[in-house]
Amino acid sequence: MSRRLLLINPNTSPSITALMQRHAQAAAGPQVEITTVTARFGAPYIACEASYAVAAHAVLDAWACAIAPGQPRFDAVLIGCFGDPGLLALRQVSQLPVTGLAEAAFAAAAAQGRFAIVTGGARWKPILERLAHSLGFGEQLAGIHTVEATGAELAADPLAAQVLLARACNEAVRKFGVGAVILGGAGLAGMAAQIQSVVAVPVIDSVLAGVAHALREAQQETLQAPKVFGFAWGGVTSELAATGRD
Repeated sequence: MSRRLLLINPNTSPSITALMQRHAQAAAGPQVEITTVTARFGAPYIACEASYAVAAHAVLDAWACAIAPGQPRFDAVLIGCFGDPGLLALRQVSQLPVTGLAEAAFAAAAAQGRFAIVTGGARWKPILERLAHSLGFGEQLAGIHTVEATGAELAADPLAAQVLLARACNEAVRKFGVGAVILGGAGLAGMAAQIQSVVAVPVIDSVLAGVAHALREAQQETLQAPKVFGFAWGGVTSELAATGRD
């Protein structure tokens, strides 16, 4: 039986959604139907605490739209942002397996021992440190190496990004002495494979790790109806308002 995965892009960039769709579908294979949705509001690329906070709201809104009456049911949900905004909230209410690019990549990298993260944008460092600790990976995370360019900027020039990121990954290995490096970011989908040959340890692609993790946890037989929030929403979209109590 085929499975259906909902992949939510918490930023408003359709190009990033298309990039994830291409790599995620190729990794999942023809027996998995991947539906991607793009946030209807927020930042074009999440790169700070404020845009991260808004993205959590946008994830809930995107999910509410995807489960509106008449829409097909999904087997799992993947939050397509390396930072997983809205992860715990969506997991609590959706009644489906929910994971994010960061959580999935942490789990994949931790299987190799202590790991490092390479990603774009210095403001991501405290967000990712906090997330790793909250998800139980604080001890395995040896360090985070950020490059100045954001994920969106790296995605815009893939060839230059590969050179920069390969250098950053090798620096992270030397500095932190890790068994794996996570190349974190929706916009960096596919780049791990391009630089693996010049990095001495496994390089984890956060998008591919996310797809694999989500599908492992997908419920294939018993699907539960989503919970209704125990209050009435105010000032939100009609789709999200429909998930609250009248």
